[in-house]
Amino acid sequence: MKQVRLIIVGAGNRGTVYASYAKEHPERVKIVGVAEPRDFYRERMIKEHDIPEVSVFTDWKDLAKEEKFADAVIIATRDHMHREPAIKFAKKGYHILLEKPMALDEKGCKDIIKAVTGKKIIFAVGHVLRYTRYTKKLKEILDSGRIGDVISLQRLEPVGYWHQAHSFVRGNWRNEKESSFMLLTKSCHDLDWIRHIMGKKCKTVSSFGSLTHFNKENKPANAGDNCLECAYEPLCPYSARKIYLSFLKRGNTGWPVNVITSELTKGGIIRAIREGPYGRCVYDCDNDVVDHQVVNMEFEGGETASFTMTAFTKARQRETRIFGTKGEIYGNGTKIQIYEFLTGKSEIVDTSAKDPSSLADHGGGDYGLIHSFIEAVAENDPSKVLSGPEETLESHLMTFAAEKARKEGKVIELKH
Repeated sequence: MKQVRLIIVGAGNRGTVYASYAKEHPERVKIVGVAEPRDFYRERMIKEHDIPEVSVFTDWKDLAKEEKFADAVIIATRDHMHREPAIKFAKKGYHILLEKPMALDEKGCKDIIKAVTGKKIIFAVGHVLRYTRYTKKLKEILDSGRIGDVISLQRLEPVGYWHQAHSFVRGNWRNEKESSFMLLTKSCHDLDWIRHIMGKKCKTVSSFGSLTHFNKENKPANAGDNCLECAYEPLCPYSARKIYLSFLKRGNTGWPVNVITSELTKGGIIRAIREGPYGRCVYDCDNDVVDHQVVNMEFEGGETASFTMTAFTKARQRETRIFGTKGEIYGNGTKIQIYEFLTGKSEIVDTSAKDPSSLADHGGGDYGLIHSFIEAVAENDPSKVLSGPEETLESHLMTFAAEKARKEGKVIELKH
C-alpha cells in the first residue's frame, strides 16, 4: 500500500486523534501539513509529525490557496466551519475525511455532496460507529438471517450526567446559535447508525424533547455562579470541581480534562474552573439545547425504530434492542446477546478487545474509520468507505427532519 500524504485542517481533539494513525503506521501515512489558528494545538501537531514550516498555516483559507501538495485532507474544524473548506478542497481534488456533522443545515450538506459528486475523490464522513467491531459483527449476524427479518429497533444514547454538563451545558455545543441543535451535534451518529442497521430508507419521523432541567428555574437557592464559590457545590452532581478533579485523581489527563485547559495539573484545572466557562453553574449558563429527546422512525416496508437521547444516566455505551421475526438481539456496544425463538437458546458474542491503539475510542471505530479511509485513498477504492456521500446525506436529512418534527409537533415525511 502506498504512503498517503495527509493534511490536517483543525488540530483539536478529533484532528489529533485521526493524525495519531500516522504515528502508528508511518509506512502508510505522512502528515505533511496543518491549518490551526490556536498556537498550542498547531505547535503540538507540528512537533508530533515534524511538519515543515512552509506547510503550516493559521487559516485553512491560506492553505487552500496553495497548489495541491497532498493526497487527502482531514477536516476537523468546529461544526459550523465544515461546509466551506469541504467544498474548496473537493474542487482542488483532495480526497476528504470530514468530521460529522457535515454541515449545520440541509443546504450546507447538499452543497457539500454536490461538490464531491462527480469528482474522482474519496469522500468519507466521521460516523465512526459504523466502523466498530461491534457494528460489523452485528451487521453480519443480521445479514445472515439468524433472527429473520428485522421488524423494529430500540436505541438508547445514555449521554451521561457529567458529559451533558461538560459538552452541552457549559461547553462548545451548549447553544444552538453557536453550534447547532443537540440531535445533530451529538446524535446524528445514532440516526446514521440506525439507518445503516435497518438497511432501508426512512419514510417518516416524529420527535419530542426539551430542555427540562438545566435552567434558571432549577437553580438551588444557595447556589453561586461558579463551582469554586458555591455553598451548594458539595451536594451538586454537576460540580465542575468534582467532575474534572476526579478524572485527574484517576490519572486521566485526556478528554475531557484537556478540553478545559492545556495545564494538566490540579492547579491548572482549578484555574480553568475559576476563570473559564467550565466552572459556571449548570443552572445559570447560556445553554438552550435539549437535555432529553426521543425520535420515532418508519422505514420503507413498515419497519420501525425508536431512539432515546438523555442526559440523565451514568455515562456508558449505547444500548440497542433489535426485534426480528425469528429472534431478538440486545447489544451494548461490546456484547451481542442473541435469542432464537425456535430453539429457545441464547448466545453471547463478545466483540470487546484490548486494543493498544491510541485510536481505540468508540469501540475501535476511530481506528476503523481512519484505516478504511487511508486504505481507500491508497488503493483508489471508494468501497472501503462505509460512510460515503449518498447514505450520509440521507441520515443527515433524517436528523434535520426529526428536529423539525420536534419543534413543529408534526410527523414529517422525508422526500427521496
